[in-house]
Amino acid sequence: MLKTKDLAIVILNWNGKDLLEQFLPSVLTYSDDAVIYLADNASTDNSVAFVAKHFPSVKIIKNTSNGGYAKGYNDALKSVNEPLLCLLNSDIEVTENWLQPIISEFNTNADTAIIQPKILDYKNKTHFEYAGAAGGFLDKYGYPYCRGRLFDTIEKDKGQYNTTETIFWASGACLFIRNTVFKTLNGFDASYFAHMEEIDLCWRAFNKNYITKYVGSSTIYHVGGATLNSANPKKTYLNFRNSLATLFKNTDANLAGRVITRMLLDGIAAARFLLQLKLAFFFAIFKAHLVFYRNLPRLLKQRKHLPKRSGYYKINSIVWYYFIKKNKTF
Repeated sequence: MLKTKDLAIVILNWNGKDLLEQFLPSVLTYSDDAVIYLADNASTDNSVAFVAKHFPSVKIIKNTSNGGYAKGYNDALKSVNEPLLCLLNSDIEVTENWLQPIISEFNTNADTAIIQPKILDYKNKTHFEYAGAAGGFLDKYGYPYCRGRLFDTIEKDKGQYNTTETIFWASGACLFIRNTVFKTLNGFDASYFAHMEEIDLCWRAFNKNYITKYVGSSTIYHVGGATLNSANPKKTYLNFRNSLATLFKNTDANLAGRVITRMLLDGIAAARFLLQLKLAFFFAIFKAHLVFYRNLPRLLKQRKHLPKRSGYYKINSIVWYYFIKKNKTF
């Protein structure tokens, strides 16, 4: 029977002293006897010294370089042995009893491998937060969407997603996973650096018949965009590059058709940025596609060695569902 002492809460940090000062106290207050780690990605500020001085119960892991979210967690988690892991962003406020429903789900269902709580917006606490909301899904072409958030339409939390449900992907902002499963999947794809790596992880888990759940009775508040906000072209580049790679590596059938259609849809998005004179975002998508072509040999090797499974999508196109059919909610 798993207990909170069997849980490692691992907070990845890079020059985030102010965020740690603001949000780490809630984690320490409401996480019972869970083991809390700071995984530092070679910060150049004084965040590590600050945590060591003011929060001495937090265990500190020092990575030798800033490998982003993906490699940063891969490196840090090698030295974490607790049976359960919680990968928690540094810009999250947790709430009282947030861990109990999570631990209960892991204990009740041995086949549950990954869990996400309800993620609300720290700046607008009555509404869901963009990065994960009430659990993630994919369409046929690998575009992600969430219950509680479709593109820029954010739902108010009215209790409509308070239950426990099977989802396809869990947000990397707060992702619980069995340590054995993380190791079996060989962690994140370190080449991603940041963005989409949790979706790739959950897709690979799905292809190995692991189950990902959303537990709506556990609530956290996420600031979002603390590292790269949506107005940063680098975020656009990473999202498009990594999402295309994720589709290529993991989709089960009609690879050419799905990838070509996906690239055409990406082209429409790029054209939209061009018409809006957002040239940096246009070139971000263009660069993402160039790098995808360059990485094809590596991606082909990865695809060859990964199992495939059908049934990953519920709708054919979230673009069609949202923009053409005008459906604004899940």
